[in-house]
Amino acid sequence: MYKLFLILRYLRKRRIAMFAVVSVWLCVAMVLIVISVMGGFLDMVKERSRGLLGDLVLDNSRLEGLPYYEEWMEFLRQKMPERVVMATPVIYNYGILRVGPSYTQPIRIVAIRLHEYARVNDFENSLFYDKYYTGTTSLEPQTQPMVHYDEQMKARLPEDIEKSWDKYRALHPNAEESKRGQGSGYAFPGPGRYRRPDDQFREAFAGDPDELIPGLVIGCDLVNERAADGSYIHSLPRGMEVRVTLLPISLGAGLRLEDAIVKKFRYADDSRTRVFEIDKLCVYADFGLIQELLRMDPQEREDGSFTPARASQVLIKLAPGLDATRVRSEVQDLWREFCQSLPPLGPTEYELLKTVTIETWEQRQAPFIAAVEKEKVLVTILFALISLVAVVLIGCIFYMIVEKKTKDIGIVKSVGATSRGVAGIFIGYGAAVGVVGAFLGTVSAIIFVRYINEIQGLLAKLNPKLRVWSPEVYTFDRIPNVVKFQEAGVIVLIAIIAAMLGALLPAVLAARIWPVDALRYE
Repeated sequence: MYKLFLILRYLRKRRIAMFAVVSVWLCVAMVLIVISVMGGFLDMVKERSRGLLGDLVLDNSRLEGLPYYEEWMEFLRQKMPERVVMATPVIYNYGILRVGPSYTQPIRIVAIRLHEYARVNDFENSLFYDKYYTGTTSLEPQTQPMVHYDEQMKARLPEDIEKSWDKYRALHPNAEESKRGQGSGYAFPGPGRYRRPDDQFREAFAGDPDELIPGLVIGCDLVNERAADGSYIHSLPRGMEVRVTLLPISLGAGLRLEDAIVKKFRYADDSRTRVFEIDKLCVYADFGLIQELLRMDPQEREDGSFTPARASQVLIKLAPGLDATRVRSEVQDLWREFCQSLPPLGPTEYELLKTVTIETWEQRQAPFIAAVEKEKVLVTILFALISLVAVVLIGCIFYMIVEKKTKDIGIVKSVGATSRGVAGIFIGYGAAVGVVGAFLGTVSAIIFVRYINEIQGLLAKLNPKLRVWSPEVYTFDRIPNVVKFQEAGVIVLIAIIAAMLGALLPAVLAARIWPVDALRYE
């Protein structure tokens, strides 16, 4: 009982101990803030990576693609009817996007079956216009959307599309509504910030609004300007005509520049996956159309037979709750069984199937995720090393307290306290400093992380140079602001142990003091 009494008395009366409390407080807050922000960034990276792929990815990493993908998907459905929710083929290729007479960008063409692709991953959630006007985004041939202006000169869409916006607004009452036209008749308005294209721009680039042209979903960073607050300025009218140049890859013949194809598309929507490398590079077109243009559909051979159709990947969505890593090994066994069931293969088909791999989404993105994880660990270690200053500071402060309380130690020992008991007083004192400091540090870190974006906004108003997280640069609009209580608990425990270690040496020195020497001290 005397230990607790002395610990609480020293904690209240010895003001110098407040420096130790403050040091623990600041170190706990600093480490917890760093881990929360870096951990939130890592979670976002994993979430985005998971949203771009299916649970499993079958790929041979060759632009020529892999044959017999339709037969494989049917085989998989028959073997795993309850565990495979959806399988869909994808084609990847490269080309050039041309918007108007002067804007040209290299692109990665992703050919998809839109409705299947949206069931395999989170692609549908990345679409801008479809979010507000549900079901209007299509890769099929389409005309340019039309609007008219009412008596108040407000842009109005067809009734069925207006109902889509009303439904979205009912589900999201805080959604910003900005239904201003982007042109006189060719615009497809939607929430966001817009610039109105002038008549010369519209006449030069809009094309024939009534012509049926296949739809194209374009990465948002390819065609939109990003504002300082992270929002996008949609300056192109939806339905605008763009051109894509493709190079077919024939089996055996490879690439030939004379085979280049220029195809017209209609800007149907833009996609924001929140991964800059993808949003700045990828466009999405109809699978069947791109397969035909790239000559990856069945082609007649000289002997009258046909080559099998090809795709670049097969994305597989598993039933909820299944372990993708465990199912992957089963799918690999099924792939080998499927290959053995195929008819005799020609040398080209054999080469394309020989290099096929099956990976989970984590394995597919492992290099990028591992790099972020290492950054998190490195930064945490650096700040943890800095926090060792608190241990040294506690040791110095407690040494000074022991020097000042030598007489008290002698009195306590003279009435029967053991050396172990005296050491326990100071170790307990260190633990109390750690508990108080860790509690204050955790509370302040939670508050800081919770309002970190508001704090940055306030600093940016005072001085724009103080903005450390710019939405114009980073993939994510906001700084991660979630504290994981499991991590907080570990940090608190380590802080208490560190405070006790800091008090250990002074406690040993106090325990070795003889009562007679202590009473003679003054």
